[in-house]
Amino acid sequence: MDASRNDDVTVVVATRNRRDRLFETLPEHRAPVILVDNASDDGGPEEIASAFPSVEVVRLGENIGAAARNEGVRRAGTPYVAFADDDSYWSPGSLARAAALMGAHPRVGLLSARVLIGAEGRIDPVSEAMAAAPIGGASGVPGPKILGFLSCAVVVRREAFLAVGGFEPRLFVYGEESLLAMDLAAAGWELRYAPELVVRHFPLPAGRDRGARRRIEARNRMLTALLRRPAGVVARTAATVIRESPAAVVDVARQLPWALRHRRPLPPEVEADLVRLSAACCAGTARFPRRPAAPAG
Repeated sequence: MDASRNDDVTVVVATRNRRDRLFETLPEHRAPVILVDNASDDGGPEEIASAFPSVEVVRLGENIGAAARNEGVRRAGTPYVAFADDDSYWSPGSLARAAALMGAHPRVGLLSARVLIGAEGRIDPVSEAMAAAPIGGASGVPGPKILGFLSCAVVVRREAFLAVGGFEPRLFVYGEESLLAMDLAAAGWELRYAPELVVRHFPLPAGRDRGARRRIEARNRMLTALLRRPAGVVARTAATVIRESPAAVVDVARQLPWALRHRRPLPPEVEADLVRLSAACCAGTARFPRRPAAPAG
């Protein structure tokens, strides 16, 4: 029996047309795996199902981006779910440690791991920023309190994730984590950075349409602000979006009726933490850089 394996956690991997990377990373997982395929057309789902019979392969009829993870969580039969990209995996022992931490701390809804990039294992700047997050946290709960995360490096409490609705399908990809982090915190769940948990990430060199990515990121920042933040933050975000990606304004306008119908401002304490994080970013003492690549799309 594999002593590093943990059956209290299911690993959910969302993917699209990344067959070769999956053959490299799937053997590294030390827990049951659900692979949710976003309508790949490279033959990957069939090959994966044949090569890895223990992996549950879910084939979606269309590419729904990050929301594919929601289907994986719904199918999981464990109390905790870890997310991985098709180019990442959790280091041995990390999932067992995460399950133990969440079992000991029932109000923790999400744990974020330390991410090591590439064969050399350099630390992801986002992990460094999480370690320096200036918003404190309740005594007795492990790690710095956070209000953001990288999807390939978190373990969530399944009941918490499903209760807040998971990833919002309309955001698709790029920055979809922010809204979920806000909603978990608003529901009273603790989100923590636990550096003893480690994820290895092997991203390919950037090769996607950066202009399209900037447009989607800008749209998602604006929609997230409209959905949850005060009017002043919405106005400042709009000014930034107009400057960075005028095309994104058109996209936001199309979604505006939906966003206003679903607007639900955050509790004051969560908004206050976001303001403190923003102030720290502006002062240069903490920074959450954008990711070089995104999964599932």
